[in-house]
Amino acid sequence: MSSVAPRASLDAVRPYGDHLDDGLVQLSFTLPVDHGPLAREAALALVRDKMGLIKPEIVHAKALTPGFTYFVLFAQCQDAVDCDRLAAVRTATRAMNEEEVDAFVAERIGRPLVVIGASTGTDTHSVGIDSILNLKGFDGRHGLEAYHWFRTHNLGSQVPNTALLARAFELEVDAILVSQTVTQQGLHLHNLTELVELVEAEGKRRDVLLVCGGPRITDELAKELGYDAGFSKGTYPNDVAAFIAQEIAARGRPAGE
Repeated sequence: MSSVAPRASLDAVRPYGDHLDDGLVQLSFTLPVDHGPLAREAALALVRDKMGLIKPEIVHAKALTPGFTYFVLFAQCQDAVDCDRLAAVRTATRAMNEEEVDAFVAERIGRPLVVIGASTGTDTHSVGIDSILNLKGFDGRHGLEAYHWFRTHNLGSQVPNTALLARAFELEVDAILVSQTVTQQGLHLHNLTELVELVEAEGKRRDVLLVCGGPRITDELAKELGYDAGFSKGTYPNDVAAFIAQEIAARGRPAGE
């Protein structure tokens, strides 16, 4: 018997749980209802009648504080997505490792690329920006500091947008990287939008790449906000470096410009 796992058809992709195409999903949420039979029935009705999932099953329910119950459920999704119709949102950036990025910049651009990054506004979380920029990187992949053809400046966390831009314009950077982890009440959207507006007010939007990242960031969202790219969980430093290098090369900013 063949040990090769079956391949899903990309024109009808469903969630995978126990076996291919079973549609199983896991959900967790809190309802503002006291723990008890009413809360359980509300959770099941929400998943079954409002979310459109079938065969919901509560596998965990716990009272948090009076008036609130936390749930974990399994359910089955009957719908599928046609990946072939999503081709337009795929990135055109060619995947590169650290050595390939450096070789590309040396050959196609001929000068070091200057990058600045920070966690801006009131965001105190610097793990994301550190993992992309700092020498150590993460998961065995160096940050941009280790690249021979990159000059990086990490301003850390809680950096006002105005301070980040002042330093970026002083250094004449090629790219500005913004990390946003705090997303309560859409705070990240306000902060990211403000940065774009400030750059545009200075008449510098065409002179610099704007890149943002964070757990709730997608490439689609980033572009809607006026950024050139957005990166979320699972992003490695070489992914960001490859995008910056290829985009700068495409825009034609060679040595001496």
